[in-house]
Amino acid sequence: MLARRILLRLLQAVPTLIGVAVLVFVLLRVVPGDPVAMMIPPGASADDVVRLHALYGLDRPIFWQFLVWAGQAARGSFGISISLHQGVAGLIASRLPATLELVLLAATIAIVLGVALAVIGTRFAGGGGEAAVDAASGFALAVPDFVWGLGFILIFGVLWPVLPISGRADPMHALDLATGFTLIESLLRLRLVVAGEVLAHMAMPATALALPLAAMIARVLKSSLAEQMGQDYVLIARVKGFSRARVILVEALRNAALPTVSLTGVQVTFLVGGTVLIERLFSYPGIGNLAIDAVINRDLPLIQGLILTFAVLFILINLALDLSYAALDPRLRHG
Repeated sequence: MLARRILLRLLQAVPTLIGVAVLVFVLLRVVPGDPVAMMIPPGASADDVVRLHALYGLDRPIFWQFLVWAGQAARGSFGISISLHQGVAGLIASRLPATLELVLLAATIAIVLGVALAVIGTRFAGGGGEAAVDAASGFALAVPDFVWGLGFILIFGVLWPVLPISGRADPMHALDLATGFTLIESLLRLRLVVAGEVLAHMAMPATALALPLAAMIARVLKSSLAEQMGQDYVLIARVKGFSRARVILVEALRNAALPTVSLTGVQVTFLVGGTVLIERLFSYPGIGNLAIDAVINRDLPLIQGLILTFAVLFILINLALDLSYAALDPRLRHG
């Protein structure tokens, strides 16, 4: 049943990816501007421009260009980057692990912090604890992630320089790692020095991404917990002598988590999009930073490959959301 559900969702994602590919391909080619003009030197002749257009297939009709590109994409190739002169698939593959680790760490921080705030606010409902949680979550939600990033750089990178403000790790320490997932691999191989260094570089960007999401999780989960605390099963548990903290954690939290899972899944997709500004701000070598360079240079093959990559990430996140929701809700699991 689970395998059938996953297969169905993946099949439904195919038209979405095709639609995204067609839309992006056409829009990038009808907007004003010549990508070749961004890469030629000032003294280039008209013949040089014509040759470069022919080299990248930009002298063909849009429909023909799309067919050629779609055929390459079906074979796992997204063409050659106009600005970097490297294969687009290789460029994305080299940068994607850094972004995935950043998103994973940010989502983990947001979930842990958001759940903790919601539980504390529910535990001390009607008192100063709840008021403090509401104030903290409201403040965190009102400040955009890039503003949090700027504040962290000013405080922890300039005024009190305890954390690195750019990069991902010292390349000399990670030379012998086999994959691009530097943090995960270093932890699995017990390379704790490398793992600590990577975490230090990721601390500020991941926390900046996580704080608005943590505030949203805390608000929704606290509201859902307050609703569950009035249900009959909670009252029965209190009559049996269970403490309020145990009732919240053992009895109410699982049922209250259902609407929070939906919210978290939707917001994590925005978290992926938020990496673009945060990675640029911290000079973090992920696909978000690469996307800004691609747009500045009007690198059409690279932009197309990156947008499709983001689309695939969104689809996979939504699939994981559906599976998590089904795991928490027995009615969906056995329906």
